[in-house]
Amino acid sequence: MEDPSAATASPRRLAVLISGEGTNLQALINAQNTSSLPNTSIVLVLSNRKNARGLIRASTASPPIPTAYLSLQPFLKSNPGKTREDYDVEVARIVLRAKPDAVVCAGWMHIVSEGFLDVLKGTRVLEGEAVLAREVPVINIHPALFGQFDGTHAVERGFEAFQKGEVDELGVMVHRVVKEVDRGEPLIQRRVEVVKGEAIEVYEERLHKVEWEIIVEATRIVLDEVQPPLSSDGSR
Repeated sequence: MEDPSAATASPRRLAVLISGEGTNLQALINAQNTSSLPNTSIVLVLSNRKNARGLIRASTASPPIPTAYLSLQPFLKSNPGKTREDYDVEVARIVLRAKPDAVVCAGWMHIVSEGFLDVLKGTRVLEGEAVLAREVPVINIHPALFGQFDGTHAVERGFEAFQKGEVDELGVMVHRVVKEVDRGEPLIQRRVEVVKGEAIEVYEERLHKVEWEIIVEATRIVLDEVQPPLSSDGSR
């Protein structure tokens, strides 16, 4: 359902970082300019993998969403002497040029460095780029509850731990991104049903459905913090 204020208000601008299939991105695409994510436009989808299907989802959206691609190893190969942090700063530069109000890591399979975050906070100004008027919040979706299974392969590690009886609940969260991996303040976390003896694919299907809900809800929270949406009469 289209949001009635979307046609008259200046849209909230969203940049999304992806690495793969892009199903969480699709949830955001479907939600933009609806009552779930009012007055919002995705202005950039950036991937660190050239063949990420999420890039196709963005380019074939209506209207098409601008995309960008920058991968770590090709960047290092074509820029001798550059480091992983230099790569993160270049990613931040691409993001900044889209002028987003918020950044969502939606299946971004790359741990961002402190340098990336400093640029988005505005504490580090890149040569040739404008000074930020305010911090651009960065959030990430992670398929585990806070403090439970940080880092990679969280779904597999969590599922195995549950089946062994080492934990009694699993879930998913969207959190603010800080330099410590998956340790930022949770904006939303939600438990996901898991059943003894079921196949991990069955659990993953259930998990993904929850992810698609909370990534939209959390994105709205941060966008509302930086730019509350206009009401139907044009007021805030």
